[in-house]
Amino acid sequence: MGLAKYKIKELITVVYEKNDNGIRDFYGININKEFMLTVANTNDLDEKKYKVVRKGRFVYSGMQTGRDECIRLSMYTKDKPIVVSPAYITFEVTKTDKIVPLYFFIYFLSTEKDRLGWFYSDGSVRANLDWDIFGDIEIQLPSIEIQKKYVNIYTAMVANQQSYERGLEDLKLSIDASIEKFKHNEKRIPLGEMIEESDIRNIDGDILVVHGVNKDKEFMPSVASGADLSRYKIVRKGQFACNLMHVGRDVAVPIALHKEDKPIIVSPAYFVFNLIDDSVLSEYAMMWLSRSETDRYAWFLSDTNVRSGMEKKRFCEIEIPIPDIQKQKALVEMYKVYIERRSINEKLKQQIKNLCPILIKGSLEEASA
Repeated sequence: MGLAKYKIKELITVVYEKNDNGIRDFYGININKEFMLTVANTNDLDEKKYKVVRKGRFVYSGMQTGRDECIRLSMYTKDKPIVVSPAYITFEVTKTDKIVPLYFFIYFLSTEKDRLGWFYSDGSVRANLDWDIFGDIEIQLPSIEIQKKYVNIYTAMVANQQSYERGLEDLKLSIDASIEKFKHNEKRIPLGEMIEESDIRNIDGDILVVHGVNKDKEFMPSVASGADLSRYKIVRKGQFACNLMHVGRDVAVPIALHKEDKPIIVSPAYFVFNLIDDSVLSEYAMMWLSRSETDRYAWFLSDTNVRSGMEKKRFCEIEIPIPDIQKQKALVEMYKVYIERRSINEKLKQQIKNLCPILIKGSLEEASA
């Protein structure tokens, strides 16, 4: 049957649909080629300036392709329309007699194509992949019949992953419902009454690996080049560490619970503490402090700080509802299952993405046979 060669611009048409319907679901696309809800404050945004994205439509951003080694491109597959920044380019695959739209998307779900984008962006001062250059990229296509065959394989894999994800969402709803019940029915205790600050320094310099805490509430290795590590604070198993300096800016409290036996060190600017109330499980407290509602409340409390930081005193004013220990244990176990399944779901999505180049290669080889 052979292969046909086309430039991308021969297969697509730019679509600019104005947002005249008042849609306020603001989205962007990440380096994983996924749509993500905009995290910034959108209250004052003029939605009429944003572009509408409907099911089957693509969104493209050529910005910083060279820096990220990624072509930011995604295909919207949900029924409810959304809007994206006017800086994005929105288009549709219109030569559907030459290429299946989903096959076009699968084609770009590979690190090989991302490296190609990085190569073509080399001539841009800002490492961008300009739209005209993207449009001139040539791709080889098998017949529509072969494309559909491999698209069906991809669709079946995604359907299985999404089925698993729906079960994950149901579990999360159960956890959230329990937390809401505790919030309204259990006694609330200020954080300051159940914790004790720990300020033990790395005086002997025995611990050399520095950690920070990200907005996902996880410890991560950090760079402390040239710093005096003897001043850094030690965090032991069961202790918390949090960075209160940019709570207002990030609308989040970067806080994490250290669960490993080996102690770590964090910046002297971090607040390190441990629980002293035996009626509260550390994992339960961490669950409460991980809620987006808690982050927003912390942002509110940090409003008086010029640098968007949060005073330690205000942080300790955060109240946590405390059910009996058995209820805490049950919820913590449920949350552990949720975290484990969430990790499995992410691995499933990555496996599907890793299989996409194999599907494309298989379709090209079948067409060439």
